[in-house]
Amino acid sequence: MRRQTLKNAERFIIPELKEFEDKALSAKSRALAREKLLYDSLLDTLNAELNALQASGRALASLDVLCAFAERAQALDFVRPRLAEAPGIAIRGGRHPVVEHVSEAPFVPNDLFMGDDRRMLVITGPNMGGKSTYMRQAALIVLLAHTGSFVPADAAEIGPVDRIFTRIGSSDDLAGGRSTFMVEMTETANILHNATDHSLVLMDEIGRGTSTFDGLSLAWASAEQLTRTRAFTLFATHYFEMTALPEQAEGVANVHLTAAEHKEGIVFMHRVKDGPASQSYGLQVAQLAGVPQAVIARAREKLGQLEQQEIDQGSRSSERPGDAPQPQQNDLFASTPHPLVEELGGLALDELTPRQALELLYRWHDAL
Repeated sequence: MRRQTLKNAERFIIPELKEFEDKALSAKSRALAREKLLYDSLLDTLNAELNALQASGRALASLDVLCAFAERAQALDFVRPRLAEAPGIAIRGGRHPVVEHVSEAPFVPNDLFMGDDRRMLVITGPNMGGKSTYMRQAALIVLLAHTGSFVPADAAEIGPVDRIFTRIGSSDDLAGGRSTFMVEMTETANILHNATDHSLVLMDEIGRGTSTFDGLSLAWASAEQLTRTRAFTLFATHYFEMTALPEQAEGVANVHLTAAEHKEGIVFMHRVKDGPASQSYGLQVAQLAGVPQAVIARAREKLGQLEQQEIDQGSRSSERPGDAPQPQQNDLFASTPHPLVEELGGLALDELTPRQALELLYRWHDAL
């Protein structure tokens, strides 16, 4: 049978080829139809046993998780935590389950004790000293305990924790138009709005993305808010002014990560001790990172100048009490009483006449 006329030829076909063509062209649609028929048949078969299959799936998933917990607990020397009804966190010899096994150096375990009278720890110490590791291992231990796992510690007693909030690391959202500092403040705002007295909060280096005084003020105010919320908080900072917070707020304590200088270098002890750190060792860490020696030397020179300038300003302000002192980072949150407050404290109020009291108010108003 003639099929098609071309420019210089004719195409023909026979019934057998026509039949094969129909089969080839319809094969895909028939295969899909057959696949759908088989799939629907499988679903009908499974639906009849759906409840039993779902129960079996849940049991196998639970068994898989529990077997993984058991294997890891035995292999990594975990212990069974005690879940207490009273709020608090008590960890003896806590370890970070990941850092412990990827680090070539022996891991240094540390304790953590928080309760009703110890709700916030202000953590100071050098960079690379272990502040972030200490905070994260605490969060991981709490999380593992509440999932039913053994934990990497010598002993642990964990009270009720409703949520774990973290503000750790630095990252931006350029596509969304958010700077690193904006991301930091957004996460901080979420924590301050939602943390409760049963929450665990990790705040790592708040206020780094802006000026020193802005950052320190935000860090201080955020910490004060968390003390009012009474959330269990680990607050790591390089602002040594923050170490004055325990003197002004209840339930706050200072701890620090230890380090020692050796031949103009630094040795990290990774041991948590009570009290504030003595310094940040920033220049030594920069030297370890490979910053050129000329830059380190110039930084030491500039640091000496700044320290001397601070000492000179302090001495000048003490010699001339009438002069307005220059802003000092170390004195930003100092509790030195105002001169008018001191004068008010020395008044014999019962001996003042109404006229004298009014004159005092006018004089104080003018002075302010």
